Amino acid sequence: MRHARIIFDGRELDIDIDTDINNRDRISTRTGEVLDLALDSDRITWLPPVKEPGTLFALGLNYADHATELAFEPPKEPLIFIKHTNTLTGHRQASYRPDNIEFQHYECELVAVIGKRGKNIRREDALDHVAGYTVCNDFAIRDYLENYYRPNLRVKSRDSLLPMGPWIVDTTDVPDVNNLRLTTRVNGELTQDGSTRDMIFDVPVLIEYLSKIMTLNPGDMIATGTPHGVVDMQSGDTVVCEIENICALETRIVSEQAYYGDKY
Repeated sequence: MRHARIIFDGRELDIDIDTDINNRDRISTRTGEVLDLALDSDRITWLPPVKEPGTLFALGLNYADHATELAFEPPKEPLIFIKHTNTLTGHRQASYRPDNIEFQHYECELVAVIGKRGKNIRREDALDHVAGYTVCNDFAIRDYLENYYRPNLRVKSRDSLLPMGPWIVDTTDVPDVNNLRLTTRVNGELTQDGSTRDMIFDVPVLIEYLSKIMTLNPGDMIATGTPHGVVDMQSGDTVVCEIENICALETRIVSEQAYYGDKY
């Protein structure tokens, strides 16, 4: 089962999505309504799928080939920084390219959503604490990146630069989270092609590591890093990050002025 949050005809709804016998998506709301994802697509605004987001953990350099691509040494232990909820936006929404920068790139990432509270969780029990998985695009502004040990606010905490969704997939529907193809397409062209099997620290290791430091709570999220293959983004580009068996996340890149409008 897949779970999402949308705005439909001005109402914010929690929805469940399954597949009918004709292999079509069937959307049902928690209040009993049934929507057609195809017929009603123009009336749907996708929201970030976690209704009450907790702590957003993000992994730096968690794929060795990406570390090499950025001329960093692969980390010896998880390299984790905290994201802010102002960065979150939904599927098919706009993210912006800041003015006067040289390099902004996407980062297609698997996200583990915590569903059960825990402290000092053992690696072998870690997946029992995961409610499901989704996809995020953790955009980075390379101009200001000193190193991944302390990515500053200008690099990783701008409004809208963490699109996520469109939905969360139950863990029971993802039998092997450590062997999923991960791709990114820019304007339809394949620019990134990797696999979660190449993560340096997988989801159970990360949950064990984090829960030794702090209690994990429902709504916490762990964005697990991106593989090799990042390219510069420009205003007008459409970026689609996809992880097999989970979802495809589409984002439109606009200028800073277009994004903020009168507030620019």
